[in-house]
Amino acid sequence: MFLGLDLGTSGLRALLVDEDGAPVASVSESCAVAHPAPGWSEQDPAEWVAALDRAMAALCAERGAAMARVRAIGVSGHMHGAVCLDAAGGVLRPCILWNDTRSFAEAAELDATEGVRGLSGNIVFPGFTAPKLLWMQRHEPEAFDRVAKVLLPAGYMNFHLTGAYFADMSDSAGTAWLDVGARGWSDRLLTAGAMRPDQMPALVEGCEAGGTLRPELAERWGMTRDVIVVGGAGDNAAAACGVGALREGAGFVSLGTSGVLLTGRDGYAPRPDSAVHTFCHAVPGQWYQMGVILAATDSLNWLSRITGVTPAALSQELGETIDGPGRLRFLPYLSGERTPHNDSHVRGAFLNLDVGTDRAAMTQAVMEGVAFAMRDCAEAIGSTGVALNSLLAIGGGAASRYWVETIATELGLPLDLPEAGDFGAALGAARLAMVGAGVGSPDEIMTRPGVAQTIEPRAELAGAYDEAWRAYRATYPAVREVT
Repeated sequence: MFLGLDLGTSGLRALLVDEDGAPVASVSESCAVAHPAPGWSEQDPAEWVAALDRAMAALCAERGAAMARVRAIGVSGHMHGAVCLDAAGGVLRPCILWNDTRSFAEAAELDATEGVRGLSGNIVFPGFTAPKLLWMQRHEPEAFDRVAKVLLPAGYMNFHLTGAYFADMSDSAGTAWLDVGARGWSDRLLTAGAMRPDQMPALVEGCEAGGTLRPELAERWGMTRDVIVVGGAGDNAAAACGVGALREGAGFVSLGTSGVLLTGRDGYAPRPDSAVHTFCHAVPGQWYQMGVILAATDSLNWLSRITGVTPAALSQELGETIDGPGRLRFLPYLSGERTPHNDSHVRGAFLNLDVGTDRAAMTQAVMEGVAFAMRDCAEAIGSTGVALNSLLAIGGGAASRYWVETIATELGLPLDLPEAGDFGAALGAARLAMVGAGVGSPDEIMTRPGVAQTIEPRAELAGAYDEAWRAYRATYPAVREVT
């Protein structure tokens, strides 16, 4: 048996799989997020540990015999968070999360520092880890001076499980302290961020053992004392492992709270000015690139709150098949935007509203706006030299065939809907554990799920959607000017 743990912003999921990688049992537990000031987003790591305790207790009660056969554990976690520990391993302050924007000034300064983009392979976004520590240095100097180690959320869970400080490459690539091409901490980047090498965890590949389960946890959970804990992964890299997106051009469109267009890369080909993320993959010798929009299904959820109609009902009003773009235009910048704008200040907008605008037109505009933003991501990724050729559509928004067909037509690519099953970040973490335990190679273990349906682009509507996207793209500078 193998255990995958996926620490998301809203909760933790524990997934038990067998030696064939088939899910055996799954438990989810929620975690609370605090917003102590506008633009701030924090979480107490004690929430994660408590959620893990509850999840493991439930798994032990349900599958005690299977838990006794667990050989390895992998952890996936939300990226970029800063967990600051003192010399005794104690948490100094709540974790500053990926969606916290307080360090926008520090991010801009670090991004403008000579050599930073070249070594990190990325724009330094406000959500990254390095600017958070510079913010602490300026605003919480006493806590900053006591920082002995900085861990990402998955790295902190590794520490809790093993007592050792280690992290994987994919997660660490989102700190702006890692030389992403060389897959190692950069002295120059650390110095630019006012940090030291001894404050960093040891680096391992995601499918490489980093430590063994602490004896007291093994005893509590009915496991043997030789259970290994692998490096694990950042959440998107883990999701890519879960759907077999390792190689060049293979990837997914994820319609979750945020939107992600991700592809594997067989080499290192950064282009920071495009606002595409270029990160190490969770397996050796591979990288991945992704464009990120900050509000995908979150845009539809926002419209749902405004109208008092559920997202599913809004989607159902449009049917399943597209018939061309609407005149109403929506810009999904409800929380700013990453790819391709790197703009934390821009905000969303509706354009071309008139007295005849109804709810269905607004829903269509929201879905099209997200599709146009995903086209922005595809254009940015394409500028790095990769050709997208095999994409899955995943996430809650993929339940809307209308939305998937809109995106397929906008991208000019077929999108595969996977067969019903479990293929998320928790499965990716479990697969990393399987490779670490010697069950097989990444290519053997991290296979693509079966395809239930392929949504083809509507070739006869491609010209109309292309024209609408160009109009959408031209509105950003004007909207930015007044927000």
